[in-house]
Amino acid sequence: MFSVSVSVAALAAVLVALAALRLLQKQAGGRPSVQRLVRCAVIAAVYVVLCLVLAPFSYGAVQVRIAEALCLLPVFGAEYIVGVTLGCFLANLFGSTILDVVFGTLATLLACLVTYKLRDVRIKGLAIPASLPPVLFNAVIVGVEITLFFTDYRAMSAPVWLLCLGNGISVGVGELISCTVLGVALVKLIESNAALKRVFTEK
Repeated sequence: MFSVSVSVAALAAVLVALAALRLLQKQAGGRPSVQRLVRCAVIAAVYVVLCLVLAPFSYGAVQVRIAEALCLLPVFGAEYIVGVTLGCFLANLFGSTILDVVFGTLATLLACLVTYKLRDVRIKGLAIPASLPPVLFNAVIVGVEITLFFTDYRAMSAPVWLLCLGNGISVGVGELISCTVLGVALVKLIESNAALKRVFTEK
């Protein structure tokens, strides 16, 4: 049953990603690129599958969502903004709550947009600056979401801002592991391998 749901989620990610990217490219006045369509769809599907297969680690206040390493891929092209955001949307739709669908996806979209803007910035050859937007956006947005909607903050003696800070730090630590460690390593691996770089960047 679980494998069926994972397969359905992956298929849905592929179909939605293909439709969304084709629409975006047509609106931009350019011809749809088969390579970009495929990359967008595959990344969306991989994100969903990673979240569902590693579900105990992918959801909640204390999480290390391995799929978030893919948030670094916009350094290679704008199509990855669509692929990762759609993957996050579908992963939350299948595995979390409607609130996480809204706020978690918003955090990922904003993070990917800023990561794309920082795509050429490096520290000692590493895409560390590009890894920070997912950490910050998720820490703030998801941290507030968890506090306000999944915590009985009125019954607690601590002020709301302190609870938001605590949840934000918890989410942020997981994002640091996923993005600043695994994501930066993924980018470095792709950039240092000519064959991989061609697969991820070919127009």
